[in-house]
Parts: sequence; C-alpha cells; structure tokens
Amino acid sequence: MRKIFLLLTMAALGAAPALHADVLTLPEAESATPAAPSSLPQRGMTMNAVTRQFGEPLQRHAPAGGGGPKTPPITRWDYDGFSVFFENSTVIDIVVKDAPAPLSHVDELSDGP
Repeated sequence: MRKIFLLLTMAALGAAPALHADVLTLPEAESATPAAPSSLPQRGMTMNAVTRQFGEPLQRHAPAGGGGPKTPPITRWDYDGFSVFFENSTVIDIVVKDAPAPLSHVDELSDGP
C-alpha cells in the first residue's frame, strides 16, 4: 500500500524528486584527541596516591553533594591539562581539557543504507 501511495505521489509531482543525502564523516579516534598528559590518574586511586604521583593540584574545588549515602560528596581537583573527580576520596573520573568526548557505539555506524 505504501509503495502505491509513493508511486501515485511521485506521478502527481511529475517525476521522482532527486534524492539527497548528507554524509557525516567522523575523525579517527586517535587524531580527534589532542595530546594528553603521558600519564593520568587511574580510577580507584586515592587522593593521597594522586597527590604523591602528580603533586598538589592547581586548584581544589569544594565538595558538592554529600547529603546522604546515595549522594556522596564529589570533589574536583584541577591540574595543568586535566581534572580529577573523586567520590569521597576515590578517583571516579579523569577529564582531559579540550578533549572531545569519546565516541560511543562506533561499530553501529554505517556508510550507507
């Protein structure tokens, strides 16, 4: 039924419209990320371990949250080129400044129909 409707619509317009598709080109993951510090803190490290390995941060931000067991305090330390996020005193994430977010589900992207 849909094909018939489409054919009738195209016939009413006089001809099939020109098909147009945009192509999205993604950069390779290696070239998309700027040079990151050669070593970064790892998830699970303690604040003491981060301080021993990387020294004092340029800035320590006050903890946010901490109102209960389901909302532990989150603290951010800024270093030159990256920030470290702690839950209580444990590293939960590291963010490299000016680095794009990693692409997810790249294997699901296709070149066309």
